[in-house]
Amino acid sequence: MGDLITAANLMDPDGLFEALVDAHRHFSADESRMFDARLVLLLANHIGDAAVIRAAIAAAQPVSMGESGLDAHSDKDAS
Repeated sequence: MGDLITAANLMDPDGLFEALVDAHRHFSADESRMFDARLVLLLANHIGDAAVIRAAIAAAQPVSMGESGLDAHSDKDAS
């Protein structure tokens, strides 16, 4: 599959954000965490490339633990 894409790559990022917020609207905190876990696993399965998923895990770490995740100017994972 290749490198992790970290540059903006969504057709409707605001609409997607709204859909994610709406999906959580009636969940308790525990239900919300379970939903997020199921969603992450479904998307990881869809990606199907362990190297890309590991790169995403590394990129998603808080800034204090490493580099920031999304980069509006780069489409490759910073090494």
